[in-house]
Amino acid sequence: MSLHIGAQRGEIAETVLISGDPLRARHIANSMLTEVTCYNEVRGMLGFTGLYNGKLVSVQGTGMGIPSTAIYVHELIHDYGVQNIIRVGTCGAVQADLPLGTIILATEAYTDSSTHAIYAPAADPSTPDPHLLHQVREVARDLGIATREGMVFSSDLFYHPDTARWEPWIQKGLLAIEMETSILYDLGRQYGIRTLSVLSVSDNLITHAYTSAAERQHAGEKVMKLALGTA
Repeated sequence: MSLHIGAQRGEIAETVLISGDPLRARHIANSMLTEVTCYNEVRGMLGFTGLYNGKLVSVQGTGMGIPSTAIYVHELIHDYGVQNIIRVGTCGAVQADLPLGTIILATEAYTDSSTHAIYAPAADPSTPDPHLLHQVREVARDLGIATREGMVFSSDLFYHPDTARWEPWIQKGLLAIEMETSILYDLGRQYGIRTLSVLSVSDNLITHAYTSAAERQHAGEKVMKLALGTA
């Protein structure tokens, strides 16, 4: 057991899908995996292990934001020996040509969080594992699933008072805003494990389209297939 995860050593697979929403983690486990066991209910952050096409995979809720995500990613690595972590989540698009449901492969993540400077020069982007990125591209091609690749921004605030701050980033090609990818990539690089973030657009800050809370919880069947196929 770790401080925040109640599993015994060996109950968590080497490959873990993480989701900010623990109910999405449960949905993935119940709808996509077989022979599922629940290994964690501590603080309501549900964790499950099961089989996907005969391969052992775990799914863990982390909560929203960089600090909460950092706790679970750290413990998965250090207490359970996890080698691959793929974030399956949602994001807010900042380009008008990204409709709801667009799948984004985050090839760079910038952030306003001070945590990034602990692991890398503050101005440098956080990046995914190239092997996992190559794998997910292959899976997307084989499944005929369209994706967009590019830059995301991991914000410390969901409701930022300065909405104009995004304009320079949009001009640089920023695709979407979310809250976790930067720390996932930073910890992956720091501790030598493979990480990747696969996101579904749940709202668009330019067109003002958005999904409901229930739709977000069950969002991204294609995202799940991509992540599990890559795992």
